[in-house]
Amino acid sequence: MAGLYIVTPDWDDTDRLLDVTEQALFGGANIVQYRHKTASSSLRRQQARALLDLCRVHDKPLIINDHVDLCVALGADGIHVGGTDASVAEIRAALGEDMIVGASCYGDLSLAQCAQQEGASYVAFGGFYPSRVKKYAVTTPHDIIHHAKVQIDLPNVVIGGMTVEYARPLVKAGADMVAVISSIYLADNPRLAAQQFVRLFSE
Repeated sequence: MAGLYIVTPDWDDTDRLLDVTEQALFGGANIVQYRHKTASSSLRRQQARALLDLCRVHDKPLIINDHVDLCVALGADGIHVGGTDASVAEIRAALGEDMIVGASCYGDLSLAQCAQQEGASYVAFGGFYPSRVKKYAVTTPHDIIHHAKVQIDLPNVVIGGMTVEYARPLVKAGADMVAVISSIYLADNPRLAAQQFVRLFSE
């Protein structure tokens, strides 16, 4: 797992959501996470189904944020869990060995070590910078990436206020993936924005 990891915003407009997501996929995004914290269950299912169909066309995985039942019902590719959700071990037991399980570890390397022991597929660190979407304390140190590369035998993803310039030093430090919301979904040209992030991994 590597490259640009796009995370959807809380948009109720499904057509707009699909359009921007597809532009990002054409631009080189490798992974899509469906995250909509305020959607009704029916809208969440509708949007996730449509995104899964789109990801199948582009041969890219769709990760569902938090909702294990939805992931299983749709046959999505995996789940991403936060620190207040079910444990990685519980999710792994429910989904089996073949599904992707990602874990938010914030700025805590011990959480990443625990996630690895419990069967995570990748670990996520952040926020590194202030976000236009999520509210959190910006306390994740940049050197956590170096320590993770030494101590954690899993791909890592960085998240939190990511722009191309903000992401560049983290990729140079060893970040395997960069998770992006606003810099893709609010971009004037999402395809071009995606391409600019993708280029970081070949610099």
